[in-house]
Amino acid sequence: MSTLTWIIVASLLGGILSLLCAAVLAFNMRMSWLSILVSYAIGALLGAAFLNTLPEAFELSENPMQVTVTVLIGILIFFILEKLVLWRHCHIEDCEAHDPLHGSAVVATTTTIQHEHDHGRSGMMVIVGDTFHNFVDGILIAAAFMVDVQLGIVTSIAIIAHEIPQEAGDFIILLNSGYTRRMAFLMNLLSSLATLVGGVLAYFMLYKMNFLIQPLLGLASASMIYVAMSDLIPSLHKRPEINATIQQVALILLGISTIWLIGNIFPHD
Repeated sequence: MSTLTWIIVASLLGGILSLLCAAVLAFNMRMSWLSILVSYAIGALLGAAFLNTLPEAFELSENPMQVTVTVLIGILIFFILEKLVLWRHCHIEDCEAHDPLHGSAVVATTTTIQHEHDHGRSGMMVIVGDTFHNFVDGILIAAAFMVDVQLGIVTSIAIIAHEIPQEAGDFIILLNSGYTRRMAFLMNLLSSLATLVGGVLAYFMLYKMNFLIQPLLGLASASMIYVAMSDLIPSLHKRPEINATIQQVALILLGISTIWLIGNIFPHD
């Protein structure tokens, strides 16, 4: 397949798969599954960042300092975006409702505490933030595929892995905001199309400005590291018992191993 075809397929398939899995988790309240996915997603994100995108960025750069500075700036940018309600779209002082491991309580109370609904304002903020996030993911997927197919596949898998618990949390917030299940699904579906838009636009932009690929790989690494360390790992600390810790470490290692294995199955172009 051509590079553009890979980008389109990865963007569409990734968005649909993550959306369907998130809907099953959120609507059936299988929070034990969500906890497992969070740990696995951490491993996939860290594996993709440190085993694939960062090494590729270093290969494309004549000055390694440029890559490390890009990653540093990227982490700062994502921190600022989070503060501006664009990354994790947190809009209240207590963001526990956004925690995918503790969101079941939100779903459980939506039918009994109807007066707490905000007539869709929180849900709309979630969709705006998620659309932006998905658009950025599409750009990162395109940048990875334009280096080679293997890197694109690995990056897409890492992005899908972390999108599932995030989108499940989005579903929970939308339901708590008063949306029906059907409307919550449709809104998330439309939001996921931003990945395709971002990927296609980035392809045509990078086709003529390929000097941007290396910094985008650095930003992709920063994105995956930031999401894993800032968004996902803190939720695991809420289960400090030894059995849970062993399970979490095992699943993180499984996520890393998956990325390593895929990297070996699909050789570089």
